[in-house]
Amino acid sequence: MTAQMTQTVYDFSTNSIEGKTISLSEFKDKVLLIVNTASQCGFTPQYQGLQSLYEQYKNQGFVILGFPCNQFGQQEPGDATTIQSFCETRFGVAFPLFEKVEVNGANAHPLFQFLTKAAPGLLGTEAIKWNFTKFLVDRSGKVIKRYSSMTKPEDLAKDIKALL
Repeated sequence: MTAQMTQTVYDFSTNSIEGKTISLSEFKDKVLLIVNTASQCGFTPQYQGLQSLYEQYKNQGFVILGFPCNQFGQQEPGDATTIQSFCETRFGVAFPLFEKVEVNGANAHPLFQFLTKAAPGLLGTEAIKWNFTKFLVDRSGKVIKRYSSMTKPEDLAKDIKALL
């Protein structure tokens, strides 16, 4: 068995939107939905659905981790303060947000390199196609499923409930 196969999301650290280093091991034993987000995207209204899912299941051990990304159509141009303010005031986002990351290419955050290998997209492609791609992770840190930008947050409820 290779090291890659035994790796989980808990092996990664990242910076919160406030700039504090967070080990994802802090989310052990939680069901996670990891999403690359953007404030000026056609899918931006999904923040509302994500927040609803979070509110519905957070007391059962569910957490959404939002990672702003400016790689798709430059749809997340703001700095951390701008992004955080937008998410809180416009959509009431209360789930954890992280610093802006790249999700594809040579500078992709190691977490997203791991996620895209663990749950390839359509036809086995690893690259993320657009903002609001979602990765569902079980309580042991294993990536269970990848969802496209087109998948509405409310359509994930059944899969989330099955893991809780």
